[in-house]
Amino acid sequence: MTSIKNYWKGIIHSLLKEIASRKGMEFSVLPEEIVTENPPKPELGDLAFPMFPYAKILRQSPQEIALGLLKLVEEGSLYKEGGEITATGPYVNVKVNLGELFQQVLKNVRNAESDYGRGDLLSGQKIMVEFSCPNTNKPLHLGHLRNDALGESVSRILKFCGAEVSKVNLINDRGIHICKSMLAYRKFGNNTTPEEAGIKSDHFVGNYYVKYNDWLKEDPTAEEQAREMLRAWERGDEEINSLWRQMNQWAIGGIQETYKKTGISFDRYYYESKTYTLGREEVLKGLAEGAFYRDEDGSIWVDLSEINLDKKVLLRKDGTSLYLTQDIGTAISRHKDWPFNRLIYVVASEQQYHFKVLFYVLEKLGYPWAKALYHLSYGMVNLPEGRMKSREGTVVDADDLLQDLVEMARQEIFDKGREKEVENVEETARSVALGALNYYLLQATPSKDMIFNPQDSISFNGNTGPYLQYMGARISSMLRKYQERKEQYVQGSLNPSLLITEEERTLIKLASSYPEVVKQAAEDLNPSILTSFLYEVSKVYSKFYHDSPILHNEDTDLVVTRVALSEIVLRILQNTFSLLGIPFLSRM
Repeated sequence: MTSIKNYWKGIIHSLLKEIASRKGMEFSVLPEEIVTENPPKPELGDLAFPMFPYAKILRQSPQEIALGLLKLVEEGSLYKEGGEITATGPYVNVKVNLGELFQQVLKNVRNAESDYGRGDLLSGQKIMVEFSCPNTNKPLHLGHLRNDALGESVSRILKFCGAEVSKVNLINDRGIHICKSMLAYRKFGNNTTPEEAGIKSDHFVGNYYVKYNDWLKEDPTAEEQAREMLRAWERGDEEINSLWRQMNQWAIGGIQETYKKTGISFDRYYYESKTYTLGREEVLKGLAEGAFYRDEDGSIWVDLSEINLDKKVLLRKDGTSLYLTQDIGTAISRHKDWPFNRLIYVVASEQQYHFKVLFYVLEKLGYPWAKALYHLSYGMVNLPEGRMKSREGTVVDADDLLQDLVEMARQEIFDKGREKEVENVEETARSVALGALNYYLLQATPSKDMIFNPQDSISFNGNTGPYLQYMGARISSMLRKYQERKEQYVQGSLNPSLLITEEERTLIKLASSYPEVVKQAAEDLNPSILTSFLYEVSKVYSKFYHDSPILHNEDTDLVVTRVALSEIVLRILQNTFSLLGIPFLSRM
């Protein structure tokens, strides 16, 4: 369904084009370029179209254009129905026939159900989305949770807009940081297992990464020992590789448990240990073809002056690989496995330089699809008390945070006396915790840094996930009561003309714009567009629910019509929750 705004842009465009034609002029403005505003006062209408942008084109004052457009409407040759058009100074205002719009939206919602808002913007496109990408030397932390929420939500939004999406994860299972954990375990671990220690396996490994950094402060030779371990690993030393396999198994197994808790899944996994050699081969091929150069110490570099940067090492002098080297091999492997139209890397803004270089290097290697690579950069997640540091063990662990949120949600349920309303307190608390987490992490524009406050996120009031979940449960409860008492309203029939309050009109307009909002979120790769829309809908509905009796109403036509409006709002909540990774709760 075309949104109300786009529909009226088309109408105004046709009228302006007719004015130009009658003056013997060309009107080169496209329908989508017609400027639209919200009137400053509700009584002026639902949409306002300023005529200032067309004064120079039509060689008339904005006021004259507005009056001329209104005259065409009165002639009735171009405009038939859909709403009332008026002119106020340099503005053309439109009061939409919301009764017709409401019936169309209701029909679409009931026909499409969970597909309402689905579009074909990206139909036929294969889009790969890389996100999470944990290191196997520590468990997931709060920063990973923002990455995961963003990657999962963007993937769902792109799929909802018609794309074929492949979610991929790159496991960073090799490199100097992995060797640091291994080295500390070999020195201090005494062959203890996570089971024997009673510690979740990824936390067990992460503890040794912290222990390494404590040890380094006392023994500066630890750094060189770690580098020697890396060289031995790349030579294929069996003892080192056996330890590496064991510790990676512990780390990955624990991380998988966290993914399950947070509702994150992937279609394909890649491992740096399996792609870095391809990256090294590609660098050597580029060297032979003159794309790169060898330094005096034997290291291999790329000149970045073409993109206004300096230079970057691709292989160290001892032949060992860097992150960049393995990312080259990984990208090539992915396109070979699943020839994508676009590959989106969901990675923190700290890595902007890295991806500029990676994309440039792949172009230098002659891969045309390098132009289809995109870095979805997101800001850092900090705590109210400051920035986290994993090597010092001051990060907020993902498992601990989620458990804290579950406990807060459980306490909130009991404090508000809602334990009798829910079917299972524990499951509800987990759903509320996940909704709180994902909504809070997604409501900020991806590029912005954010401060995560667990206590604020779990609140049942304000702009939070639990508030929106409660709104969905409240509407669900009301609709259940309607079904139970349906015989009381059997004489009622749908009558959109009864929806006259400001909140009712606003809800109809918001509902009609939903497909366009989803489309915008897909185009911008920005779930916060949906969180903002969701909160706006919920705020308006809350006032409507409070001020406008729905079931307790003597006018059965009004009951039936307001129930239908509530049905539309509920469907928008359900569909948007799904796109954002927020569990829907019918009882809360």
